Amino acid sequence: MNKAESDRIGSYLEQSGYQPTLTAEKADLIVLNSCVVRQSAENKVINKLHSLKALKNANPAVTLAVTGCLVNSESDQLKVLFPYIDYAFNPGEYPPWLKKTASEQILPQYPSPNTFVPIMQGCNNFCSYCIVPYRRGREKSRPIREIITETEELVHRGVKEVTLLGQNVNSYGHDLPDKPDLTDLLTELNSIGGLLRIRFLTNHPKDMSSKLIAAIAQLDKVCEQINLPIQSGDNDILRAMKRDYTVEHYRQIITQMRSKIPEIALSTDIIVGFPSENSQQFQQTVNLLSEIRFDTVHVAAYSPRAGTSAARDFEDNIPLSEKKERLYIIEQLQESIARDINKRLLNQTVEVLVESKHKGKWQGRTRSDKLVFFNNDNNCAGQLVKVKVIKTSPWSLQGEVDLHSVN
Repeated sequence: MNKAESDRIGSYLEQSGYQPTLTAEKADLIVLNSCVVRQSAENKVINKLHSLKALKNANPAVTLAVTGCLVNSESDQLKVLFPYIDYAFNPGEYPPWLKKTASEQILPQYPSPNTFVPIMQGCNNFCSYCIVPYRRGREKSRPIREIITETEELVHRGVKEVTLLGQNVNSYGHDLPDKPDLTDLLTELNSIGGLLRIRFLTNHPKDMSSKLIAAIAQLDKVCEQINLPIQSGDNDILRAMKRDYTVEHYRQIITQMRSKIPEIALSTDIIVGFPSENSQQFQQTVNLLSEIRFDTVHVAAYSPRAGTSAARDFEDNIPLSEKKERLYIIEQLQESIARDINKRLLNQTVEVLVESKHKGKWQGRTRSDKLVFFNNDNNCAGQLVKVKVIKTSPWSLQGEVDLHSVN
C-alpha cells in the first residue's frame, strides 16, 4: 500500500516539474512515507526524522513532508516533537499543494508491466496484535467506476497486470451506496482490453466467500494465486488474536478453493510466539502447514505493538530464543515444501509476464506468482513468453524461452 501511494506522490511531483534525486542533501522537497505496522518500523521513521533535523537546519528552504501511518492519529504530536516538519498528511490523501482536480488522476508516470491499484483504505477487524485500524482508520472503499477508469488509463500506459490492494481486500464495497463486492469489481476489470492479469491482496478468511472463489475460477484474467493469512493453527491462539474464524473453517475454505481451482497457488502468514503460545499450540501450526502445503509462507515472530489490545492485555512471555527456534522450524519446513512444489514444474512450460532484467537475465512471474529467470537476447520486457523450466529451487525457477513466443 505504501509503495502504491509513494508511486503516486512521486508521479505527481514529476508531472509538476520536480525530478528525483539520489540523496536527501540534494533535494528541495522530501516526502517521508511512514510504515508503523511494527514498533521497529515506527522507531526507524522517528530516527529518520531526527536525522533530517540537521539537514533542515543547514538548509531551511528545503520542504519536509510526512505521510503514511505515523500521521493518522499522531499529527499533532508530530508537530510538537518535530517542529521543523512543514506538512503532515494522512495516508492515501494529498495536502492542498499536492492535490489535483477531481478529473485528473495521480498515477505512476512510468509504470512497469505490473502495478498496484489501491481499492480501499483502513480495516474494521481490530486483530489484537495489529495497529493498522488505529492508524489507517475504518474501511473506506473507492467506487468501482473510479477504479475502472484508473485501470483503463494504466493499461493505456502499458500496464499488463494489476494487483488490487486493501488491508482487507475481500470486504471491499460494503460501505458503498449500492453495496458492490470484490467479485463485482473483478468482473468489471476482467472485461478491460489489454489487461492480462489481475491479482488482489490481502484477504481475511472470514470474508472469503463462495461467490469470490467461483469468480476466481471463472474469470480468465484473475490469477490462480491467493494469499490467505491463517496466523496460527490453534483455535485458542486465534481467539486471543481476535481473528474471528477457526482452523476448521479455514480448512473448509482451502478445500473449497482447491476443489474449484485445482491449480491454485496458496500463500499464508504466520505469527510465532504469540503470548502464552505453548509448544503444543505451536505444533498445531506446524501440523497445519504440513497438511495444507502452501506455496509460500510469510512467518514473523510476535513482538508487542504499543496501542494494540495484545500489548495491553497479554504479557510477552515467550523468550526471544524460543521465538527464533520456532521461526527456524517453520522456515525449514516451508523450504522443503516449496522445493517439492516447484520441482513438479521441472520440464513443464509456464507462461511468464516479463518484468525486467536482473544480473543479465530476464525475470518475470507465472500466473501462480512463481519467479522465473531466463536468458534471451531480445527485449522481452512487458511481454508474455512461454518458458520451459530446466531448474527449480524453493525460491525461483530457471528456464529456456520458447523463441516462437517472443516478438
